[in-house]
Amino acid sequence: MQVFVGLGSNLGDSEQVLRQACFEMMQWSSVRNLQVSNWYRSRPQGPQDQPDYVNGACCFETHLAPEALLSALQALELDLGKVKRRHWGERLVDLDIICYGQLSMKTADLTLPHPMAAKRDFVLVPLLDLAPDLVLPGYGTIEACLAKLPDTFLYASDTSDSKVMA
Repeated sequence: MQVFVGLGSNLGDSEQVLRQACFEMMQWSSVRNLQVSNWYRSRPQGPQDQPDYVNGACCFETHLAPEALLSALQALELDLGKVKRRHWGERLVDLDIICYGQLSMKTADLTLPHPMAAKRDFVLVPLLDLAPDLVLPGYGTIEACLAKLPDTFLYASDTSDSKVMA
């Protein structure tokens, strides 16, 4: 199944932490053909008394079930040093499943596609790098979602290209 994961960080060397997260995922036997978007800087969506974020996305193929993937990503966040201090607050690393194929589901622990993905340019623009024709189930194309946004959080992209990591 093709999966898209949103990446974010606003503490420490954010780009390095996100690169490390991608590298670690690439080592998993359950991950194939990992690709990474450009990195983007964004202002915080939550409390404004925190540093700006670095955001991106990755996509890969996996045989893991959605809940197993969520557990693996949460374990990776902890391994990388994530400590959640407050809702929508600063964090060293945040890894969110944005979509899992075209699956729509809602459990106590996981909603797919991610319920806020279609409302956040810092999620949508990195997805556009990876899959311009991607359709978020229930929301439409990435371009259509971007056209509906009333606000932007992004500043600018770096100039590096997306790349296949594994």
